[in-house]
Amino acid sequence: MNRPAPVEITYESMRFLITHSPTNATLNKFTEELKTYGVTTLVRVCDATYDKALVEKEGIQVLGPCPDCTGSH
Repeated sequence: MNRPAPVEITYESMRFLITHSPTNATLNKFTEELKTYGVTTLVRVCDATYDKALVEKEGIQVLGPCPDCTGSH
């Protein structure tokens, strides 16, 4: 399956990267892409589709999803 390309948004001194949700099978390529963009913190807004420990092992902090997120929105 083809995934959409990441979209980078800049607001004042902040940068955001909007991406797809990887799986454990695609996580290596995903973390390499995050490093290319200089990502230091990853915020999940949907249910987890991968093991966050594998991302944190690469030096990227993983937060979320928020307790009120049900994955239905």
